[in-house]
Amino acid sequence: MPERSESHTGKDTVSFPELSRVSRPTGHEIQIQYRTLSLHVESLIENKQKGDSESAKASADPASAIRQIDVHRLSVDEVYTRFSTSPIVGLEATAVQRRSKISKNIISSPPTQYWKKAINYVFGGFNFLMWIAFIATVLSYEPLGAPNPAAFNLGVAVLLLLVIIVSATFYALVDWHASRIMNSIKTLIAEDASVIRDGKHQTIAARDLVVGDVVTLSMGDRVPADLRLVQVSSDVRFDRSLLTGESDMIPGTLDITSENALETRNLALTSTFVVQGSCTGVVFAIGDKSVMGRIVAMSGKTKLELTTVQREIWYFTKIISTIALSLFCVALIVWATWLRRSYPGYATASQAIVNSIGCLTAFVPQGLPVCVALSLTIIAKRMAKRNVLVKNLATIETLGCMSVLCSDKTGTLTVGKMSVQNVAFFDSEIGIQDIKERFSSIDTPAPAAFKSLHQVARLCNGAKFDSATEHLPIEERQVKGDATDTAVLRFAEGLSIPSLDVNSATLAGTYDKFFEIPFNSKNKWMLTAVRERNTKADAGTWMLVKGGPDVLFRRCTNVMKADGTTVSLTPTALSTIHSLQERWSSEGQRVLALCRKSLDALPLNPDMPANDLEELMYSQMHSLTLVGLIGIRDPPRSDVADAIKIIRRAGVRVFMVTGDFKLTALAIARQVGIVTQAKVDTVEDMRTSESARRFVSLKAPLVKPSEEDGDHALVLTGDDVETLTDQDWNMVVGNYTEIVFARTTPEQKLKIVEQTKARGDNTVAVTGDGVNDAPALKASDIGVAMGSGSDVAKEAAAMILLNNDLTSIVVAIEMGRLVFDNLKKVIIYLMPAGSYSEFIPVFANVFLGMQITMSSYLQVCFCITNDVVMSISLMYERPEADLMLRKPRNARTDRLTNWQFFVQVYLFIGLMMWPSAMSMWFLYMKQQGLGFYDVILVYNKWTDGYKGYTIDQLTGFVSVGQCIYYVTLVFMQYGGLLAVRNRRVSILQSNPLWGPRRNLVVLIGMVATALIAVVNLYGPGLQKVFGTAPIPGMFWGIPFAFALGIFIIDEIRKLLVRNYPESIVAKMAW
Repeated sequence: MPERSESHTGKDTVSFPELSRVSRPTGHEIQIQYRTLSLHVESLIENKQKGDSESAKASADPASAIRQIDVHRLSVDEVYTRFSTSPIVGLEATAVQRRSKISKNIISSPPTQYWKKAINYVFGGFNFLMWIAFIATVLSYEPLGAPNPAAFNLGVAVLLLLVIIVSATFYALVDWHASRIMNSIKTLIAEDASVIRDGKHQTIAARDLVVGDVVTLSMGDRVPADLRLVQVSSDVRFDRSLLTGESDMIPGTLDITSENALETRNLALTSTFVVQGSCTGVVFAIGDKSVMGRIVAMSGKTKLELTTVQREIWYFTKIISTIALSLFCVALIVWATWLRRSYPGYATASQAIVNSIGCLTAFVPQGLPVCVALSLTIIAKRMAKRNVLVKNLATIETLGCMSVLCSDKTGTLTVGKMSVQNVAFFDSEIGIQDIKERFSSIDTPAPAAFKSLHQVARLCNGAKFDSATEHLPIEERQVKGDATDTAVLRFAEGLSIPSLDVNSATLAGTYDKFFEIPFNSKNKWMLTAVRERNTKADAGTWMLVKGGPDVLFRRCTNVMKADGTTVSLTPTALSTIHSLQERWSSEGQRVLALCRKSLDALPLNPDMPANDLEELMYSQMHSLTLVGLIGIRDPPRSDVADAIKIIRRAGVRVFMVTGDFKLTALAIARQVGIVTQAKVDTVEDMRTSESARRFVSLKAPLVKPSEEDGDHALVLTGDDVETLTDQDWNMVVGNYTEIVFARTTPEQKLKIVEQTKARGDNTVAVTGDGVNDAPALKASDIGVAMGSGSDVAKEAAAMILLNNDLTSIVVAIEMGRLVFDNLKKVIIYLMPAGSYSEFIPVFANVFLGMQITMSSYLQVCFCITNDVVMSISLMYERPEADLMLRKPRNARTDRLTNWQFFVQVYLFIGLMMWPSAMSMWFLYMKQQGLGFYDVILVYNKWTDGYKGYTIDQLTGFVSVGQCIYYVTLVFMQYGGLLAVRNRRVSILQSNPLWGPRRNLVVLIGMVATALIAVVNLYGPGLQKVFGTAPIPGMFWGIPFAFALGIFIIDEIRKLLVRNYPESIVAKMAW
């Protein structure tokens, strides 16, 4: 039987798509290509067997290339011979250097179709409306403007073209910049592989693998290249779901199981995962020549994907665009069917088109796509700085909706650096420090049971020291293995009792390991079979077992005393040991039972088939001797308690889901603040609780805790979870805010996630780092993997915490809420002036017979310059003081725009802006001797001689009036911007000049928009082409009063919302 191979893999890795809209082929595409290839290979094999010489010819076709793979048909020895490598030495340095010159183990990305991206930049977003406006304006210049085409029309057309060019360039730059950010993020995680070279286990970058390398893999590792398996443990299993789409685990074998290289089980293919056991393989294909490389090449395309916010913006864009196009058409139809006939000469076709262009430009919040793109870039950079890596920006948006966080314990809530604190035998309990102080001398006799305890702790262990660090002190050595095994390994390695000849060097040279069953979440124990060297064949053979006490106690019949003798494990003795276990657990220690059994009397042949040996070992899992207990402490992280407090204050419930013993989990949960209640219910208490039974018959969306009910705590074990009915789950999810799930299996963790998601419209996040966490991570709304976790966990997760720090989740929640909050503010800022107040002039011109109060040029200019520079400042807004005090957003019902949004835009801010701007128009006209009824319902009377004015004078009045309307909107937006910066908090607590909400970009935006207005009114070239004109001084000052009025009225609204949260004003608040 091959010995279970050692693994010295270093850091794990995961790949990320770019932040831009371009991604690699999706999982479904890979699976389709894989299955297609497999069918083609099967067909080629059949044709070859029938003698079809044409099909046997080598070609560039991927199926033909894969059919030519024959490494799976070779024996293990023939594999080593073909690739000139060795199971002991691996490749020599000279061979590696020579082969590395041929190619690198990198899969090339599919070629980018730049022409598609360019089309998206030029015609995407609101640009297609700008194209319609551009074409219509060109037509209004020629031929509709003949015989005297207006330079104004041509100028507007040029301006619109510039808008399109600038927008497309900006989108391209943001996409390029986002790609650079993600490429830099990729470098934060190294992708490594464990290999044997020059007779030593080494950890190298996966990209440096060469054909012929001997690679060792253990549970949780990603396969770094295509491998021919040459050594496997009896329980090795692979996850090929990325290729096949099937979730069943595939066993690994040494022998061929199919002529088809894609179906045989003695090959491990790139990007699949080892989900159980361990194995060793020889690299036979790397990079683009691997199966995954050929599939990616076959796809030959990239795909544009939209994040959640981008989809919602696109939905909003479609609505706005439909309204804009409809109004544009209505304006032209009204002119053609009514105005042209009833008021001849009121407007030519050219003038009607140019004036109606305002419908398109007015409803286009051109700053919105800019702000969306900018916000994604800003948030991505902020997240990366905090060591939070997201695979998809939709993750950030979903984080803002998180209502339940199911957190693992080890390494997330705790430091993840376990250390053995106590050792106990049946009649003795000793602290680690006491062992070092009392038994380090050869003259001091020590309890004989330590020799047996050391044997089990050192030999029954899945962790391994990295050979490159073996010269360092024990505590500083790198270890490959989980945290529990690592703690036991360091303890056993450092245990030295001279009087008993207990030391690891002696032990390692005494025994040979010939079989192993690794720890798994179902068994909750690890088994190792060893044989003492230099003894007779039927002597010195032991079965060593280490695992959970509650699982192993019932398999034990004897217990060892400190002097090395054994006694029967009677109910009284078991009660004594249980008391010790519960005491240690209540102190937050993880307790392990160490057991053994002699196999000397068993007719055992280590060379028997692996499956037979495994069955034999399972059959011997009884009548064990309990050697002792080990207490392991993993202290909580110092900053976790504060993080939990912030997360809970944000309305997010935190559940602990762990495989640990109930009392251990509950003790840690109390220390970090997950459980704060003195009374903690059990499943029996819950079923008799009146407060819990209220939720039994409720519909799923209504199953959620009420703030008035306060906090209730509950602890459930995995066995309890198995007994829960749908009514029970209603009580669990609805009544309890503090829950600890202990001794859970991966299947139970998955069930917890699914049942929680199904109730109360919960958005569930799950943290995890192991292979067994992958199903729950994938099933959750937000899977969060630890940076030190397995490749499988990282692949299943949507987000990775590089520093394994729960406080990073606080940042992620805040960023998720912030991006949604800021985008909402941008829309509310842009719409009142940018659409509502710009549409009114067009409406008044068409239906009320007024001269247009804001020219097409000023409308376009206002949308793409003034509004954009001001709205960008909102993207740099920091979180409001109450952002993390609000309830989580319901991702299923809370949209970016709702009825409160439209009330704020059209019935509040907008209803103050356009009448104010229009009043300035009428005031100026009044100063020129034209009263209200002299400028309204005039239609075609506005001609030479009207009210005693020449046409040039009337045109001059209109030009100045249009600029007054424009300037009024520009400065009223100061008040609009300051009002929209906060949803409920007063500016006294959040001014933009100093303090926690300091945002000097607001000041820069205000100065910039004022300068743009000055240039528009006083630029000689602009005056000549677009008819702009200087305005009287008073009209530069009055708009500031309007801005102040808007700001003050909104401050009063916020005051009412804060002080009267149940009032109609509060219910209408956005």
